[in-house]
Parts: sequence; C-alpha cells; structure tokens
Amino acid sequence: MPVLWNILMDTQSLSKIVPGVTKLERTGENTYSSELEIRMGPMAASFTGNAQMEDIMDHRKFTLKMQQSNKMGNANSVMKVELLAITESETEVIFEGELKITGLLASMGKNILSSAANVLTRQFFANLDHELAKQKAVHDPFKFS
Repeated sequence: MPVLWNILMDTQSLSKIVPGVTKLERTGENTYSSELEIRMGPMAASFTGNAQMEDIMDHRKFTLKMQQSNKMGNANSVMKVELLAITESETEVIFEGELKITGLLASMGKNILSSAANVLTRQFFANLDHELAKQKAVHDPFKFS
C-alpha cells in the first residue's frame, strides 16, 4: 500500500491519473494550480483553476477538490479516494467522484453528463493501473509476468 499511496500523493503521477487533468502544480501545502480538459461528444473545453487536497489520513484516504472555470462556465469536482488493505500485497481502492458543470457544457443534458461520469471513473482506474505498472517496472525491471 505505501507504493500506491506514494503514487497518489505525487503531483506528477496524480495529474496523469485524474482524468482530464493536463496540469497540476503545487502552490502551497496541499494546494495546486490546475488545468482541466473536458471532452463530451463533439465538444471540448479547457478550464483553469485550483485544487486542494483535504481530509488526508496517511496511507488511508484523501479528498481532492478542484474548482475550474473558463468563458463557457465552471467545472467543479470532488474526488474521494480511500485505500483498504486486504492483504500485504492487495489493496482495495474505493473511489467516489462528483463533477458539476455549469454553462454551455451543462446545457448538453444530464444523460451525457452521467455517461461521462462513468467513463471518467473507468479512466481513473485504468490510469491508476498504468501508473502502478510503471512503478513496478522501475522497482523490479527484470521480473516478467
């Protein structure tokens, strides 16, 4: 679990894991400037703003809150991640995310937004798996599966 926690606490890794995040730079303790790109069907929008990491319990859980805006509206998200050790080598990741969009993108309707939320959740786990595989390759480059 320490490897997983370290990946989630690393700004570079986290920016690759959280779907849509194209930039995440530390501005203070647990605060970041951020850029987000959202694609929904034929529409795409880039947002800039900030993020805060809250409710941090080392090696257990955290909440990432992002507030983004552009000329077309706002995109605010809350992502809660909890890690539960199953065995010494297995960890259950509990993910809860909420995305609120206002403005032109929100006018596309709830059906598109709810299906986008499902896609974003799947992307989060796929990106997390990818980052874990990269870490494993770095720490154990001669072991093949």
